[in-house]
Amino acid sequence: MRTMLINPPYQTITNRWGVGHQVPLGLLLVGGGLVDHGHEVSLLDAEAMRLSCAQVAAEVRRRKPDVVMTGHAGSTPAHPVCMEMFEAIRQVSPGVTCVYGGVFPTYHDEQVLRRHRAVDVVVRGEGEATAVALLNALQDDSRDGHDALAGVEGLTYRSVDGIVRTPDRSAIPDLDEYRAAWELIDDWDRYECFGRGRAAIVQFSRGCPHRCTYCGQHGFWKRWRHRDPSALVDEIAWLHDEHGIRFVTFADENPTTLGDVWTSFLDAMARRDVDVTFFATIRATDVVRAADRLDLWHKAGLRYVLLGIDTTDPAVLAQVRKRSSTRDDFEACRLLREHGIHSIIGHVVGLGDEKRADLRRARQALARYDGDYLNAMYATPHSWTSFAREQEQRRVVQEDQRRWDYRHQVLEQRHLRPWHLFAAVKWLELSFHLRPRRLRRLFLVRDPTERKEAWWTARHTGLVWLAEILDFVRNVRFSHQPRPLSQWPER
Repeated sequence: MRTMLINPPYQTITNRWGVGHQVPLGLLLVGGGLVDHGHEVSLLDAEAMRLSCAQVAAEVRRRKPDVVMTGHAGSTPAHPVCMEMFEAIRQVSPGVTCVYGGVFPTYHDEQVLRRHRAVDVVVRGEGEATAVALLNALQDDSRDGHDALAGVEGLTYRSVDGIVRTPDRSAIPDLDEYRAAWELIDDWDRYECFGRGRAAIVQFSRGCPHRCTYCGQHGFWKRWRHRDPSALVDEIAWLHDEHGIRFVTFADENPTTLGDVWTSFLDAMARRDVDVTFFATIRATDVVRAADRLDLWHKAGLRYVLLGIDTTDPAVLAQVRKRSSTRDDFEACRLLREHGIHSIIGHVVGLGDEKRADLRRARQALARYDGDYLNAMYATPHSWTSFAREQEQRRVVQEDQRRWDYRHQVLEQRHLRPWHLFAAVKWLELSFHLRPRRLRRLFLVRDPTERKEAWWTARHTGLVWLAEILDFVRNVRFSHQPRPLSQWPER
């Protein structure tokens, strides 16, 4: 069947002024299985091309697919845009089958179908195997006139009898069974990161064995699995040789879960000696555990590590079941710095009920950690997390779901008005990045490539900081009559 994969036209300050647009890996992984099973597949990256929903609909009408599929890595804030896009498509192409996947629709499948007639099918959970089975069933359904979708696991869809929800599909046992359809990308120059040139995203593993209360990844992916390390090295080398990829981001939640497997990948990557720089999200405890192997991390190309430190308050760390300590966080930053790997500290505001004094202590603690970059975020209560269930009586001050993106306050803080909290977070970011020790490191970078990259990153970090202030003043609005989270229908 003719299938059109669409990365929705969801725009953020970060992809415009920060790291830039990144390849839609989830859609490419779905596309690989469809192509390999004989379907005619095309990709429209409406986000990177900065198209409007009307322009997307016009392109769908021009290409005349049988099926359109969409989903987004920022599944919750992108949902309103996805629905607007489907409505526009339905207006000009009423006969096309509209399929929607991702984390948010997985947990709100029936709600999506009840509220949005433009959506025909929701794919729940991992999409690769389900998408192939879905398209095969749609072909059978068109030939035989029966409800072939009923036999496809992992679907929720609308039929003449109402909404049908098939059984869940088991997790894919072998992640190497489905490849990314890199051939669908028609312009690699749209995707760059950290000033290193062309960039790609890969996935070494899926899932996470930890149970942090604010995160739902362990539930979505069901269990931790990994790819063949040698196969991934071959893929990265091919991307570099064939498409000039210089920067690779790992989409993994926790790639270091099995230290020996992660080390085998890094060892093979180092032996291959490919000129590629890596970014990965890694727990501080895993950095500390690998202290004697960090030279290999650097040699393999790992240059940026996002540490989910989340909070500098030990009591809050225990409350969210982080299973780490402030000592681990401090030590991880120190070890990465000693081995020439940049640490990006992920700090979340709103996990507790902070006061001004709490934010001041956090600022002082983060300065002691002496990381390279700070990614300050806001707690976001996704309905599928235990954090959301624990916070049901807290009030929602941000009713625009497009801003449930970790970059905007969602939950009310009893001791801080929204503009007070925003100002405190901006001051936290500014004071962190203008620390004398950090500025000294920035000015003393000797390698020309690293110096160019460091200044590119500093410039774009500043642009995002300024753009978020301007957006807050011009566009961000908070509810005058906030409702408790338990009454919020779209979470």
